[in-house]
Amino acid sequence: MNTPISFNNGAAYERYMGVWSRSVGESFIDWLGLQSGLRWLDVGCGNGAFTETLVRRCAPAQVAGVDPSEGQLAFARSRPALARGRFEQADAMLLPFGADSFDAAVMPLVIVFVPEPARGVAEMARVVAPGGVVSAYMWDFDGGGFPYELLQSELRALAGTVPMPPSPWAADLDAMHKLWADAGLCDITTRQITVQRTYRDFDEYREIVTGGPSVGGLLAQLSPVQRALLDERLRARLPADSAGSITYAARANAIRGRVPPG
Repeated sequence: MNTPISFNNGAAYERYMGVWSRSVGESFIDWLGLQSGLRWLDVGCGNGAFTETLVRRCAPAQVAGVDPSEGQLAFARSRPALARGRFEQADAMLLPFGADSFDAAVMPLVIVFVPEPARGVAEMARVVAPGGVVSAYMWDFDGGGFPYELLQSELRALAGTVPMPPSPWAADLDAMHKLWADAGLCDITTRQITVQRTYRDFDEYREIVTGGPSVGGLLAQLSPVQRALLDERLRARLPADSAGSITYAARANAIRGRVPPG
């Protein structure tokens, strides 16, 4: 019953992860504390949820985004705030830019989806100018920080497995630190970021996760009996407030480092 994770529908991804992405992205940008007017690259920009936050918060001189999904890129290009951005279909492990093309590169909620994370980090380091910043953040999979970990744990109990990215180990802070060090980056620092999201009620939560790219396919394969049991278990573990709203917390691991001065 396992199905691969794919991110091709920008609108569905927006509902599923866009709110989470912007929330953690705001805290991440605060932590980076970089000046305005830089040349930015968003690696794995998806539908542009974080890129939009980046443009609003950092006033970049220029911004580019790459992603393997043309459907996601089309959604990113449709965002008015990103009208001046450059978005290209490309592989994180083979960026279509020359050396020293950017002042900062970021991989937001992406590194675990890169088959060879070391190559992805090395590519960011290659295209960022000396003294520039290479950064990333990813949900803390091992620590239960993924926004839909509760759902996934219940699905494992029902179906025995859930779709997983190719490199989940790369979300670990120690693993990230080693990747950055091995890429020759210096001044490496890490931190954890905790955010939360409120769903109007259980029905909204269920509707959003059903359309999610990571487990939507698996949910569609459950029998009616399994779906009813899943709803029962989730309701028990997602207590609502007096208005019926559900608030859930998630945690991401973040890292930054600099390209050594030339």
